[in-house]
Amino acid sequence: MSSAARSPPATVSGASDAAAAVTMAHYKAADSKREQFRRYLEKSGVLDTLTKVLVALYEEPEKPSSALDFLKHHLGAATPENPEIELLRLELAEMKEKYEAIVEENKKLKTKLAQYEPPQEEKRAE
Repeated sequence: MSSAARSPPATVSGASDAAAAVTMAHYKAADSKREQFRRYLEKSGVLDTLTKVLVALYEEPEKPSSALDFLKHHLGAATPENPEIELLRLELAEMKEKYEAIVEENKKLKTKLAQYEPPQEEKRAE
């Protein structure tokens, strides 16, 4: 094979440099966004919290069957165990039952009342 066959294809002078410059600008922009996002996570405490939870998982002698559930539990995304919240849920359920009973009673009373009152059209005719 001749040396000409192995050489890279000829390009227009400067075209390769321009493409490289565009690619580098793209990488710098992406790196800048990544750096801004990293600073945001660091400033808001997300990185520290994630690090602590991951270290806790690493140091766990018996690894849980679900690492995701472990993370959710330690990040507070698991079902709240606060007794006050449970009491509020029970109270809400009771209030919903009372509301439904009152709505039903209201319907019955309206039906009963309609038996004793003449229809609205008859009242106007009088």
